Amino acid sequence: MIISRIVKGLIVSALLFSATAMAAGGGDIKVVNINLKDKAALQRGASIFVNNCLGCHAAAYMRYNRLAEDLDLTESQVRDNLIFGDAKIGEVMSTTMSSAEAAEWFGAPAPDLSVVGRSRGSNWLYAYLTSFYQDEFGNWNNTVFPDVSMPHVLWNLQGIQTAVFDEVVADNGSKHKVFKNFELNTPGSQSAAEYDRSVRDLVAYLSYMGEPAKLKREAIGIWVLLFLALFTFVAYLLKVEYWRDVH
Repeated sequence: MIISRIVKGLIVSALLFSATAMAAGGGDIKVVNINLKDKAALQRGASIFVNNCLGCHAAAYMRYNRLAEDLDLTESQVRDNLIFGDAKIGEVMSTTMSSAEAAEWFGAPAPDLSVVGRSRGSNWLYAYLTSFYQDEFGNWNNTVFPDVSMPHVLWNLQGIQTAVFDEVVADNGSKHKVFKNFELNTPGSQSAAEYDRSVRDLVAYLSYMGEPAKLKREAIGIWVLLFLALFTFVAYLLKVEYWRDVH
């Protein structure tokens, strides 16, 4: 009886969480498939991250030499393509912008992105990075995270889009706006398909960075399961041999 109540409570909590997340998001969160074994995608995502995100957001739990180890890059390639300034290969991915400067310019310190892939999830990150638009006042906004203080740092790739809303009248007569679609007003340097791939690459990198050991853990896990299967078979044969004389 107690277990049944616990299960029901967990189900209700999950439903409430999903509803809250969707309501706060202001748009649909679609499933995006990220392949963490695609090293080329992770390399492109790392390049996008250091060129567009690292100026404001640090990644204090990720070291540059870990990128070389996990993404099939040499330390020379990392130094030449992913390190700007005087940072060393063994240092963490820090930003030159201080928390005070971020608070002054954007209203709040820029959060560290080391584990954002784990905390937000790849689906949310993809939806967020594809949902920036310029409102009627010329300010950046986002349908997934309304009134976010972060500007659209990838606008030069995607271009500038505006959001179209439908006005809906509720049963009580109140009116509210519901997001309909985006309209691209100023094209960026990439086509829609190219920008979509860039966002997927960046999301893949953020997901990898949130748990770098996941790649090795999954590879080791396969061998562990194979060992357990073999051990189970050997144990079964041993059991049969021991009980042969008993019967």
